[in-house]
Amino acid sequence: MNVVRINSRNVIFLLIALLSTSIQEVHMGYESLVSYAMKDANVNSTPAYSSKKEELANLCPSGTPCMELSSECLRCNLNYNCVYGAMYVANCSVLEHVDCIGEQNFQKKYMCRYCYQTDHWEHQCQQRNSCSSVASPQQYYRTNCSVNDDILCLGRRKFMKNLQCNWTVGYRWSTALILSITLGGFGADRFYLGHWQEGIGKLFSFGGLGVWTLIDVILISMRYLGPADGSLYI
Repeated sequence: MNVVRINSRNVIFLLIALLSTSIQEVHMGYESLVSYAMKDANVNSTPAYSSKKEELANLCPSGTPCMELSSECLRCNLNYNCVYGAMYVANCSVLEHVDCIGEQNFQKKYMCRYCYQTDHWEHQCQQRNSCSSVASPQQYYRTNCSVNDDILCLGRRKFMKNLQCNWTVGYRWSTALILSITLGGFGADRFYLGHWQEGIGKLFSFGGLGVWTLIDVILISMRYLGPADGSLYI
């Protein structure tokens, strides 16, 4: 009986020792993980700050007159309680870490309106060709736009806008019409506009014995028949 009791006590002590060792290992692993995360955070904090400075330096090149800096480089106090369409004067100051020439505090005129209300020549939009310019009814697409650097406006300077699909890749209406009149019987007009299947059909049918050729001349002259990719004539 004494032998069994001693062995049980040893087993209990062994389990307690193993358990304490495991707890210590888990604690040490946790401490190493935390220290690694803090080290990684310290390492990444500097590049983020430096990348922001580099981005600011690209937007606001040094040696530029302060009055000619883009609005991204300025801090202006705009009046959001203004009367729409009225002209106002804003007090502007150059942002920190921007090196420019001249007075860093000045005034700039602006019109009371939000950035998405600016005219089309006052902002730039990303053009897309994923729609048909000759569709009926006219197609529109939604794209990203940003206000020009010299324009002051209320709200966000980048916004979404619906634009009319009116892209082109260089097809000329005059060229298509001349080909249709002169070589339309051989499908040259259809080949030029990218309608390859119809062009082959016109070629082997001699322009539908002249009927198809006449129809295409009328359709192209009325601009009803356009490029196969959905773009506009130039």
